[in-house]
Amino acid sequence: MVTFIILFNIEKRLINTVAEQLVDIEGISEVYSVSGNFDLVAIARVRSNDELANLVTEELLPIEGITKTQTMLAFKAYSRHDLDAMFAI
Repeated sequence: MVTFIILFNIEKRLINTVAEQLVDIEGISEVYSVSGNFDLVAIARVRSNDELANLVTEELLPIEGITKTQTMLAFKAYSRHDLDAMFAI
């Protein structure tokens, strides 16, 4: 499984609409509205880089309102939440 973080700039009037469309795409597990330089952040989990390429070119490209994206590959996950779940009885 390969995890990517995709940062989005969205036309302000379409942020909610785009978020709802993103969460329905297979491979995107979470979408967050955020403060700062970007409007939305999506977590994508796919089996291969080819699947990510397809997600970006076939699924994201047609969505109206996306003005810019930045995609980052996650190398390793660190999560206290996951550790707590493993040791919970």
